[in-house]
Amino acid sequence: MFFYLSKIFWFFAQPLNFAIFLLAAGLVASLFGRRRLFRVAVLTSLLILALSTWTSLGSLMLNPLEERYQRPPQPPAVAGIVVLGGGFEGAINLARGGYELNSGGDRFVETAILARRYPDAKVVISGGTGALMLDGEGDADTAPRLLEALGVARDRLTLENRSRNTYENALFSRELVTPRPGETWLLVTSAFHMPRSMALFAKAGFPVVAWPVDYRTSGQEGVGLFTDNPADSLQNTTMAMREWIGLVAYWLSGRIDGPFPGPSS
Repeated sequence: MFFYLSKIFWFFAQPLNFAIFLLAAGLVASLFGRRRLFRVAVLTSLLILALSTWTSLGSLMLNPLEERYQRPPQPPAVAGIVVLGGGFEGAINLARGGYELNSGGDRFVETAILARRYPDAKVVISGGTGALMLDGEGDADTAPRLLEALGVARDRLTLENRSRNTYENALFSRELVTPRPGETWLLVTSAFHMPRSMALFAKAGFPVVAWPVDYRTSGQEGVGLFTDNPADSLQNTTMAMREWIGLVAYWLSGRIDGPFPGPSS
């Protein structure tokens, strides 16, 4: 139920969709002569779009998430690497059978590098199909084609293709590998996604070392206008809102212990 409610809520809450729904509500209000409601809806919609596309709002919201966990010194030995899905174009790969990467593809590039650096480490790929309406191939089904092409042997890979969200990533990954006390496992995911991921893995009883990748900010952003192209700014705002809302929702539902988990949490 949590999965479906979260997907439905986010469909309406993400900035672009919310702005469209506000415009639609404003048009309906104008048809019934509610001119004040029409003006409020249209102005609010324009404000959301302007802040999301023309300002540095998204970067400013993402940066605290990305700075929460720093990449540690290279461990001398690693028992395994867990990479979370979200780096492939699922619909394209389902149709074409390739391994097209999206903006989160750094997760799998870095995993291939780590697998070569630690040749004895197991590699767990955790990611099924998390979309509610769109068809696509799960990342755990696509990733072996890419990793094998990059020189990672197929028998090193453990595929977890049932998970639909980060909570299930942690739960199902632990069930598959049953990590032993004292082992070092690296968790590879986007830097902005690391606070929620680390908290969920800790809650699942799977101690991991954060290995953040896929940074979207330089850490030097300030308040400004037209600091990036509008499409990237909108994407940053959307991802930041989704992650902050996700943190609060997981905290309120008891799945994590705080709204902004960190290394000392």
